[in-house]
This record gives sequence, C-alpha cells and structure tokens, in this order.
Amino acid sequence: MHSIALRMRDELPTRVLVSGDGLTSAEFAPALAMVCCSLTHRGEELLGQRGGLRAYADRGSTMGIPLLHPWANRLAGTRYAAAGREVDLDLGSPLLHLDGNDLPIHGSLARYLPFEVTMHSASENEAHLAAVFESDRHPRVLELFPFRHRLDVDARLSWASLTIRTTLTALDHPVPVSFGYHPYLQLPGLPRKRWQITTSLTERLVLDERMIPTGERERAEIGDGELGERVFDDAFAGVERGARFGLMGGGRTVSVTFDEGYGYAQLFAPRGQALICFEPMTAPTNALGDGSGLGILAPGDSHSAAFTIAVG
Repeated sequence: MHSIALRMRDELPTRVLVSGDGLTSAEFAPALAMVCCSLTHRGEELLGQRGGLRAYADRGSTMGIPLLHPWANRLAGTRYAAAGREVDLDLGSPLLHLDGNDLPIHGSLARYLPFEVTMHSASENEAHLAAVFESDRHPRVLELFPFRHRLDVDARLSWASLTIRTTLTALDHPVPVSFGYHPYLQLPGLPRKRWQITTSLTERLVLDERMIPTGERERAEIGDGELGERVFDDAFAGVERGARFGLMGGGRTVSVTFDEGYGYAQLFAPRGQALICFEPMTAPTNALGDGSGLGILAPGDSHSAAFTIAVG
C-alpha cells in the first residue's frame, strides 16, 4: 500500500509520497511553489539539494525540482509584451531573482507562489497529491505577470515512477504559457565524470553571451555516454512528445520523460557541481520577450504538461 506522510523540512511543512514497497519517496513543499524537495530511492537522495529548502525559500536558490513560473529561464530585459499587454518589471521587486547579468530568471520567487493542497490519496498502485495556485488569492504575482490564471499541480508516485502534471488555466483574459521545471539530478556514491547520459536532443538554440536565444538554430550532436568533464548550459527546440533522457551509473538508472506539453528543453550540467538537469519547458528562453514559441491561452482554456522521472 502506498502512503502519504506529513513532515517538516527546514522548519517548513511538507508532504511525502511513499511507494508501497517503501523503496521510493517524493517530498513536496506546497507553500513554496509545490517544489519537489526530495526524491529518494533505497534511502539515497537523487535530487541536488544545493543550499537546501531554506535557501530556496529565503533567496530563491533553486534545488530539487522547482517549478519555474511565470517564465522558465531568463528574460532579456525588464520589459515584455504578450497577449495584448505591456509589462515593465521593477528589478528591485522582492518577487524577482536575478542572474549574474541582472536579468530576471525563473519567474517569481517560490514564496510568492504558495499552493494549497486540494486532495491527497493513497492506494495499492500510487500515492497522489494535488494542489492549486490561484492568482486571485495571491495577487502579488500579477506585478510580474498581469494575467489572471490558475495553476494546478498533480503529483503521482507509482512505485519508482514520479509523474508531475501542471495545468495552466486562463481566467477572463488571454494568458501566455512559458512555465517549466528544473530537475537537479544526481547519482549518489559515483563521481560525476563516470555518470552516463543519453539524450534525444537534435535542435540547439544559438545563445548570445547573456544566454538569450539569437533566433538562430543549429543541429545538435550531444554524444551519449560518459559525462566526464563535459559542461552544458544549452537550450533546445523541437523536443518531441515522449522524449526520454537518461542518467546511469552505479547500478542505477534515472530517466526523465517529457510525456506531453513540453516542446523545449534546457540541458544544464555546470562545472564543479555533481548534478545534471534535463529541464522541461513549455516555451524557449525569453519567449515572453520576443514571442518566439510562445503559446497564448484564450479565456477559459488550459495547457496541461507532464513529465515523469523513473528510477531503476
């Protein structure tokens, strides 16, 4: 029988989904944008903790599997126009996190995107947690993204497989779709250089010195095999439904499958950090800024996207 437990992590309340055999668990902090702050298998942590949940709450230092909303990755500046509205961002806003070039990155800080749990259940086959964020109840996010909306996150753990589905719904006006996730994966007990990776990425977006797409694309050749000393911070388009990415080593395989709704990806494996990210994105970097690849929801419409992390 799968189960769900209530816990505290870094003095913050969490909910833990536990597999029926007790070998896999997934922990979520609903009040911090429903971040998945831990994914363990056989007692070993598979998510990069970096500064931990407290640093994520206080400073926006990402960890685990954070939701990036209302935009994933960066914007090219403080002004954007989308869905018939022009927005000027205040770089001094407490809602924003900035990169090294003072560009807004990863949307709103998580503490301004509190989700409310709407249901949880457990059965023989899965543990299920559902939560919602409504801009009407937390209107500060409208300072960054003045589009009334609702976000539903549905997490299901079935044995060693975790699926996270996110649904964005437009209320009374059109709403741009540019959210994504940033799963920080790791293989405990094995040096980074010995990790094996597989990808299905073939279309790279050319980036400028600020990591903003130039509008050009090129064929990608990401060699499968040992990660070694390779470093990545690359953006990709043309990601097909069902695209699968793999991380293997030490007798364990962690796969990430873009089930639906994510046509873009970021591959991130920084120097000096034992982690790698296969990031599902609904739109490319700076889509709010230049409109490239940006979907717009009509009032009442929804966009649903899901990805699955499976451990073997």
